[in-house]
Amino acid sequence: MRLSVVTPSFNLARFLGETMESVLLNLRPGDQYFVIDGGSTDGSVDIIRQHEAKLTGWVSELDRGYADALAKGFASASGDILCWINAGDVLLRGALDAARDAIVSTGADMIFGDDFYIDEDSRVILFSRGYIRDLRRAMLFGGWTPLQDACFWRRSLYEKVGGLSVDLQYAADYDLFLRMALAGRAEYVPLAFSAFRRHPGQKSIAGAAGYKRERSAVQRANLAKARSSVASEWPRLAWQAIASRWRARVLHRWIWRRADLAGKPIRELKCKPYWPEHRCV
Repeated sequence: MRLSVVTPSFNLARFLGETMESVLLNLRPGDQYFVIDGGSTDGSVDIIRQHEAKLTGWVSELDRGYADALAKGFASASGDILCWINAGDVLLRGALDAARDAIVSTGADMIFGDDFYIDEDSRVILFSRGYIRDLRRAMLFGGWTPLQDACFWRRSLYEKVGGLSVDLQYAADYDLFLRMALAGRAEYVPLAFSAFRRHPGQKSIAGAAGYKRERSAVQRANLAKARSSVASEWPRLAWQAIASRWRARVLHRWIWRRADLAGKPIRELKCKPYWPEHRCV
């Protein structure tokens, strides 16, 4: 099965080269890689051109935001499996092979796994576990979002749900993954596929309020569509909301953080399990 990877980017020249190299090192013959830049003025285009010969395609032009950029990339993709990796984030060694194998072995329409948080110097801050028993219910009732950089899905599922909602500026990932979780079979895979970089000016930080607002609107809209079943599931709705807060404040910050790996260069880590399956928490 062939994979198509898209990287949306805007004025992140400092990290873009590392992101692109991490993807290119993972590609196999037949895989595709698209870089969609939003008209950067910081030298990003020069970095893209350095790797141009290895890219399936790229563009640098004004767009309506990251969802619009991603939609452009996926519209050109013909791979069987899709994913995106934002400029600044990185794929671990072996990530795409592992994702390809997991999609085939599980027969799932979408898989989601674990990742790491890294700092501006590409060193590990903490391990982030993406495990959830039922993705559909966790997202619909708890507002939970899988780790975007550790998600992979079949192109047929993406097309079935109509792709990304380009009008969303912050929570397009939550919206897409929720619709795909409702329309297909999603499976957790206990592998760390990638690393998410924390840096000043990050949209997920600066736009936290906007993300929460859009996510709540998407969640309410989908709950309204499922209102016939929600009435009988109100205890689960309340539990999922509590569980989502608990995992974010307790499990994620204290129990799963893998302090023994803190400070390690991310390039030294490969795609593999970092939290054994038998440890069920």
